[in-house]
Amino acid sequence: MNRRSFFSAIAVPRDESGAMTYRTGGNGPRTSLLGYGCMRLPTVEGSSAREAGDAKKIDQEEVNRHVDYAIAHGINYFDTAPVYCQGRSEAVIGEALARHPREKWLIATKLSNMSQSLRSFEASKKMYEQSFKFLRTDHIDYYLLHTVGQGGPAGFDDRFVKNGILDFLVKEREAGRIRNLGFSYHGDETGFRHALSYHERYHWDFAQIQLSYVDWRHGTETAKYNHVNAEILYNLLDGLNIPISVMAPTLGGRLAKFNYAISRCLSPLDPDATPASWAFRFAGSMPRVFTVLSGMTDIKFIKENVKTFSPLRPLGAKEFAALERAAKAYLGEDTIPCNSCDYCMPCPYGLDIPGILGCWNEAVADGRLPDNTSDPDYPAQRRCFLVEYERAMPPLRRADHCIGCGRCSPHCPQSIDIPASIRRVDSLVEKLRRNGRV
Repeated sequence: MNRRSFFSAIAVPRDESGAMTYRTGGNGPRTSLLGYGCMRLPTVEGSSAREAGDAKKIDQEEVNRHVDYAIAHGINYFDTAPVYCQGRSEAVIGEALARHPREKWLIATKLSNMSQSLRSFEASKKMYEQSFKFLRTDHIDYYLLHTVGQGGPAGFDDRFVKNGILDFLVKEREAGRIRNLGFSYHGDETGFRHALSYHERYHWDFAQIQLSYVDWRHGTETAKYNHVNAEILYNLLDGLNIPISVMAPTLGGRLAKFNYAISRCLSPLDPDATPASWAFRFAGSMPRVFTVLSGMTDIKFIKENVKTFSPLRPLGAKEFAALERAAKAYLGEDTIPCNSCDYCMPCPYGLDIPGILGCWNEAVADGRLPDNTSDPDYPAQRRCFLVEYERAMPPLRRADHCIGCGRCSPHCPQSIDIPASIRRVDSLVEKLRRNGRV
């Protein structure tokens, strides 16, 4: 099957109702195709609670307002985890959701036993039980084994099989305290196939994968990192009739921001479409996908995304082809594949790792940072980069404080060599300063 016929085959019917699009995803009620991701909850300072310092300052009233608006506009799927927002996300979102009838919302949370100290049966079971307390519920609609793939097949078996916790979770599903049991995936194809090899034994009700129009055919090209094309994961799940929830449809926000290279490919088709809407429509146009997650720190993003999914306008072959061109244009740029997930945080030396890498990526996307960073003739665009970097980064959180300890890298789902990337940013900053081009 060629690419044109493939995308024609996966096309989903157009809905002209003007209401939120819903899909069936496992057991229970239909889910909103737009899911509310609870990793980037708003703080009292108006920022995202992805940082250690901000997590304790989550703005509960603003979260309540987000949840109220989301439910009123058809969103019923909320995705959290014990480790989100430095351990505060479940309790905060639980308080917000408890103000609404239980039948109005579906909750997804995870067994985040990535740390060696949490891998025993007793520690994993305690984490599972705490989620019910924080979320104020007697059942969890979607329960995931968190970040499956890290550590490969052996890591999966150690975290979930040998300790007996997965057998316990299956019994919890039989008892009705878990309605759907699945996993979220970050890794290569080998690890994914290993997780799926347990399907006959455990019966996965769903799986969560990273899927964007860049990852679809170019997941292994985003850099030299431990990835697999999303198309491969999608087709494996499709073959087993396993529903899919999507994370990082905008690559942690990178595809939601204006980018000159991408804009040249997409603007001719729809000059008024936002960058984020293109990414969300791509993920939502896959029929096996039942929800597409978005971490929406500002309510304006909820409103924009609700509009995209109310209803979803599925992409056609011409639009799929344009997004493929956009993906290739994006890959031709010198970005660092950071999704700002915050798993690398907190840094023991106080660096804002996602912030530092984000400054670099934003400058690349805006055309302010050419990729030949060794060029001694720094243009005005790079002067702008230095000014904006120093404005955005407090002195004690900048790249020059990195000692290269490497504690961050093992936690990165994108397998980024974080110290090397930090050094890259710091090297450019120092060259700009030495050349007196501020």
